[in-house]
Parts: sequence; structure tokens; C-alpha cells
Amino acid sequence: MKNILLLGSGGRECALAWKLSQSHLCGNFYIAPGNAGTGEYGINLPISYNDFEGIRKACIDYKIDILIPGPEDPLVAGIYDFFKNDPKLKHILVAGPSKEGAQLEGSKAFSKKFMGRHNIPTAAYSEFTKESFERGVAYIKRGEMPIVLKADGLAAGKGVVIAQNSIDAVKAFRAMVMDKQFGQASEKVVIEQFLDGIELSVFVLTDGWNYVLLPEAKDYKRIGEGDQGLNTGGMGAVSPVPIADDAFMQKVVERIIQPTIKGLKDENITYQGFIFFGLIKVKNEPYVIEYNCRMGDPETEVVMPRLENDLVELIIKMGEGKLNEVEVQHSSKAAGAVMLVSAGYPGDYQKGKVMTGFEQIKGSIPFHAGTALKDKDVITNGGRVLAVTSLGSNLKQALEKSYENAALINYEGKYYRKDIGWEFL
Repeated sequence: MKNILLLGSGGRECALAWKLSQSHLCGNFYIAPGNAGTGEYGINLPISYNDFEGIRKACIDYKIDILIPGPEDPLVAGIYDFFKNDPKLKHILVAGPSKEGAQLEGSKAFSKKFMGRHNIPTAAYSEFTKESFERGVAYIKRGEMPIVLKADGLAAGKGVVIAQNSIDAVKAFRAMVMDKQFGQASEKVVIEQFLDGIELSVFVLTDGWNYVLLPEAKDYKRIGEGDQGLNTGGMGAVSPVPIADDAFMQKVVERIIQPTIKGLKDENITYQGFIFFGLIKVKNEPYVIEYNCRMGDPETEVVMPRLENDLVELIIKMGEGKLNEVEVQHSSKAAGAVMLVSAGYPGDYQKGKVMTGFEQIKGSIPFHAGTALKDKDVITNGGRVLAVTSLGSNLKQALEKSYENAALINYEGKYYRKDIGWEFL
């Protein structure tokens, strides 16, 4: 039995908590800080996932064996190295990459150069700073439209602009690099070719030598139906992804996953944890849009219900460098998740709205995201509030069940997209 501490408070962490708590190897289980849903699977601790000293104390006090960082922030800030350099913590298995490994997500320029060194297919690009602003403007004006601008560092999912013309592109570039729109994150900007195709997310768990492939997923970023309106953190997800057939996945494995794992190993970059490949399928060929150094959200909410293996067992095997001994089983069922959000999201929204209807849910799993407990009431505590996930014999059946149950949850200002999975149904 292993005592486990999971860091984070979103829908991803609720889905991970749901999965981890089912393991016969899960001993005492804690989530920091967690939400109103994670408390059903373990004990919430009032500690921020970026409070390394608070996490250190909790690990010693609760005799933690495994630390699982959910979000990217603690990984990019170096929690793995913090643990490995502390005599009282270094025995703890950290399911996440080193600070250097987390640069795959922490720096767009780092990941682009890494892909270049290992011949991993991605969009053509160039990088610019304040000092090379004029060259950046010239690059934009020479480029084909639309064009993509990305803040180099972490910008909470908001640092990407797809500009349809050079005037808008220069304006966005100026805002990022000269006006410091995303602070330090946009001191460097990657400008890249726009790829037109269907996006999907592929996930692996690696021990640094071997890897196992988890179920793939597709999420829906736009706030409005028909993929209209502002980008969000994700309004829903489906798994499996019908466009990811065996022939396409074979290309993904050979051209992207294997060269990535080999590249990390060849460059002596310590990486034990999840790798999220944000991919795009262009005329049947896979390209990498981005790497993330953790699981996705809301994709985790459809990946975990389709993963039939014991997750704690997989993480222990990862720590032993023995993932080659494991065969991962994906459920033949389909999963569909629908995200309920607060009125106004992704702009300004109110918190503290009382939620009801949970006892009526049947046949779906409510993965809490932005929720909290107040005087025994579940209240809204974020923009994305709750993911309703269901399994079915096909995507249509799974999504119908999720919509049926999404309608039963009530709070003031509830909104959700009613067309998740639209292009596959």
C-alpha cells in the first residue's frame, strides 16, 4: 500500500483521484488543495500546489510514498528537482519530469528546437524578442496567412493567437513582446506556420526508457457551438477519436512518440511521467502542435474512464523503469465529457453559486473542476465548474447520457455546449 499525494484542484485532478482511489495499492490518499469532488476519493489538504514548503511538510507528516503533480506549474517550477535534492524527500516517487524535462511545455522555443534536433514533424517557425522586433514584423509580412503567434512561456492557455492577416498579427506580436501582455511568458514569441487539419491529443506514461500509450482524446476549446467564439480551457472531450485509426497511430508512434522518448534519453533529460502530445492531422499526416508535461484537461476526464489498468500499479512500474513489462488495456467503450461553465466564462464570471441536482445523476461520473464546499453546499468556484462524463457502446450513446445528466445539475448561470463530438456524430 502506498500513501499518495496528488497536487491540483481541477477536473483533471478529480478524474485522477477517482482512478487512483480504485487501486488496491492506494493507501492513505491526499489531494492538495482539491475541490468539492476530490473529497469523495481522498482527504483534501488546504495547501497550494505551488507551495513547495507546504507540500514538503505534508509529505513528511503523512509519510507520502508517491507524489503526483496534476498541473504544469509545479513541474515547470522544478518540484521534481526540489524533491530529489532534499534528503528527507528524495525517496518519494515523483510522477513527473525534471525541471529540464518540463521545459517541453514551459518553453515553446525549447520544444521547437528539441523537435528540430530529433526530426519530429512540426510547423515551420522562428522566434523573436523585443530586440528583434523589426525582424519579427518582417517575418510576419513575408509569411503566409493565417499565421500563429505563441508566447514562449506558460500563459495559462491564453498565449496563442491565430491571426488572419498581417495587420492583426503585427498588433498581437507588439502586444506580446513590447507591451508584455503575458509578462515574462511573452518576452520571447514563437511565430509559426498555420497548419489546417483536425486536432487530437495523444498521451503516454514514460519511465525515461519505455512508455505505455494511454487512450487518445479530442477536446473542444471554443466557448460557442460549431467551434465559434473565444478559446477556453476546454468545453468537453471525446475518446476514442475516430480519425485516429491504426494506420495514423502507427505514424504517430514511429515519427513522434518514439523519437521524443529517444531524444529525451539521448540528451540525458530526466523524464518520468506523462507526456501529452497536442497533434494535428493534416492530409493524413501527424504534426506536433505542442507538448505538455502532464495530462490534459478535460481530456483526462475521458481518458481515465477508458484506461482499464490500475493507475497506481502503472506509476510504480514507471518508478522502477519497468513499463516494458506492462500491457495497457483500453476499454472498447467510448467516453464523452460535457463541461458545465459559469456565466461569462472565459471572460469575467461570478463564483459562489449554489449547485444542486447531484443526487439525480445516474450512469455518469461528475468530475468536479471549479467547485468548493461551503456550509455543506457545493458552490461554483471557477470558470469551468464540472465535467459530466459517461461511457457508452459508441460516442453517440456516451454523449447522450452525459447531456441527460448535465441537464439535471442546476446553478445560476449554467452554460454548456450541446455539440461536443459534432464532427463524428
